[in-house]
Amino acid sequence: MKPNYKYLFGPVPSRRLGRSLGIDVTPFKTCSFDCIFCQCGNTTSHVTERDEFVPFIDVCSELELWLADERADYITFAGSGEPTLYRRLGELIDFIKERTEIPVIVLSNGTLLYRPDVREDAARADIVKISLSAWDEESFQMINRPAEGLSFENAVLGAHEFRDSFSGKLWLEVFLMDGVNTEPKQIEKIAAIARSIGPDRIHLNTAVRPPALTSVRPVAAEKLAALCGLFTPKAEVIASFDAAPAAMRGDLNTDSLVGLIRRHPATANQLAAVSGASAAVIRRVLAPLIEEGGLQIEQRNGEDWYK
Repeated sequence: MKPNYKYLFGPVPSRRLGRSLGIDVTPFKTCSFDCIFCQCGNTTSHVTERDEFVPFIDVCSELELWLADERADYITFAGSGEPTLYRRLGELIDFIKERTEIPVIVLSNGTLLYRPDVREDAARADIVKISLSAWDEESFQMINRPAEGLSFENAVLGAHEFRDSFSGKLWLEVFLMDGVNTEPKQIEKIAAIARSIGPDRIHLNTAVRPPALTSVRPVAAEKLAALCGLFTPKAEVIASFDAAPAAMRGDLNTDSLVGLIRRHPATANQLAAVSGASAAVIRRVLAPLIEEGGLQIEQRNGEDWYK
């Protein structure tokens, strides 16, 4: 039986990264944003100060154990909150790079990149993904609901400064919501800001998974595809989960499934692709947790999502 990791999750089939091992170094849900579209729900710890939220040595111990006999396409800092809030992020990236050639990715909202210490830590990764959903201060406050002291101007400034100093790949994710930030003039402004940052790749995403604010609605796939050409470089629409090779095949572990759902709301079919069990088995295994209140089901686009 595989260990029950506390800070590692997956590898999971990712829309962007193939088989990605996740590292979660912030408590649920510690973030500098409280985005209306967040799949993890509302932010409960709205902060901008960095801290060693989880013991550095414990994360290193789990990584050493996992690296001894596992493999992934990427090792990704993501999960329950904003990873750049972790004060020892740079040290942890160095620890990984000393032990494996698997590329390291930091999935960040980018809000803290105006700080030199955050830029220095993030720059140790191979790829850094930042996000952009707004076009001015008013839309920034409405969509991203930032922690006190953060501004749209500083977020964009930090992205420019990081791009100028970072030798790795910078990806930009533009998250679009129907009727929120999809008017032509809004898209033009977002695209102009994205172009000024100069990312290597741009991804268009939308609210496929249940969002924090239930009124948020996804943008149709056809519309997303039509918007790609407005961005430079040309944007890519992020696809849904592929039925990738299972990370837990033959070892259905309820704790592991719950850990994935906590960080990544998913359907029974998606969990089946990860675990190797059938969707029917997944539903049966998780049913008691629904009854006990440990999990919830929310319907979106005709599918039941565990969250």
